[in-house]
This record gives sequence, structure tokens and C-alpha cells, in this order.
Amino acid sequence: MPTVYDIPASILIRRLAQDLKNRNGVEAPDWALYVKTGTHKERAPDDPDWWYTRCASVLRKIYLKGPIGTERLRIVYGGRKRRGTKPNRFQKGSGAVVRTVLQQLERAGFVIKRGNKGREMTSVGRSYMDKFSATLKQELEKAIPELEKYS
Repeated sequence: MPTVYDIPASILIRRLAQDLKNRNGVEAPDWALYVKTGTHKERAPDDPDWWYTRCASVLRKIYLKGPIGTERLRIVYGGRKRRGTKPNRFQKGSGAVVRTVLQQLERAGFVIKRGNKGREMTSVGRSYMDKFSATLKQELEKAIPELEKYS
């Protein structure tokens, strides 16, 4: 059975974001239109559905590397901050965005807190991701027949 490891990340995240947008448990907060995703960014995201893309990305990260906490995810979503004539430096991503995403995924039943080690996938979340990746793999094999030899 295909898993998340068998699907390219860009395709999986894009399709998972569309699916999460239609689910009831995950919805963008009011402040998501105006917030930057970290201090290293100069503007808010241009994509109006960036929240669902971030939720899908975090869900995939937890599936692959869980249990993982807020600080580690802030590092993953960080980047270089431009400081004028001074050298660039790394800055972590927004903690409020990561925490809110994790709380929404927890309410949706995909993720559970594991003490002070961070969040990990529940059995419901793991089966959801596995089924989603299996259907996505079938669609990709229909679109690109050469992928069948890698199954």
C-alpha cells in the first residue's frame, strides 16, 4: 500500500491543502489575511489559501518526523532575515501560526500531544494520510503510466 513516502511532497501538499479546505476541523483564523509567517518575511503571503497549505505541510512533517514540537517546526519554517548592509541571519518562523495550526489539527483528530515531546499522528490521522496517498498514487499512475514500474 502506498504511503506518504511514495508521493512527491509538492503534489501531496497541494492536494492535501485542497482536501483540508473542505473539511470542518481546519479553517483559517481572521488574522491570517494580515499576518506575516515570520520576522524574516517582509510581507504577508500572496496566496489567499496559504493557511491550508501550511496545515498540509505541518501534517506531512508530523507524519514523517513525529513526535515534533513547536520550536522544531518554527525552525523548519524559518528563513534568512535581510538586515540591510549587515550580513543576513537566520530567524525562526512565526510561533503563533505553528501553534494555531497544531491546535486545529488536534481538534480535527489528526494529531495528539505526547507529553513534552511534541505532537504525533493519531491512528485516525495516519490512516487518513495513508488512504489519501493511496488514492493520489492511483491518480498519478493513470496520468503518468511510467510510474507503475516504481510500485
